[in-house]
Amino acid sequence: MIVTCVHVSVKPENVDDFIKASTINHENSVKEPGNLRFDLLQLAENGTRFLLYEAYESEEAAAAHKDTSHYKTWRETVAPYMAEDRKGVRYNIVTPASKAGWGK
Repeated sequence: MIVTCVHVSVKPENVDDFIKASTINHENSVKEPGNLRFDLLQLAENGTRFLLYEAYESEEAAAAHKDTSHYKTWRETVAPYMAEDRKGVRYNIVTPASKAGWGK
């Protein structure tokens, strides 16, 4: 199982549009086979900073996410909203160690 935390900095004038596009991406991503979680978080003390928390059962499921039409649409839509390049950081899941431990 794998998690990617994607750190995003958005231009202030594009925050609402970023949230809208990311919410659509979230709604479709949680329906993907192999998806365990897909959360959109906004930094409390700086509303232009976001974290996408993406958990998948396998490397293959995580890779398949990047081949979906909703991800490609999100990536193209939000590109001009970015104040800087987004950064994905990969983590291995330690616990919960099984899919049964992930409540959706």
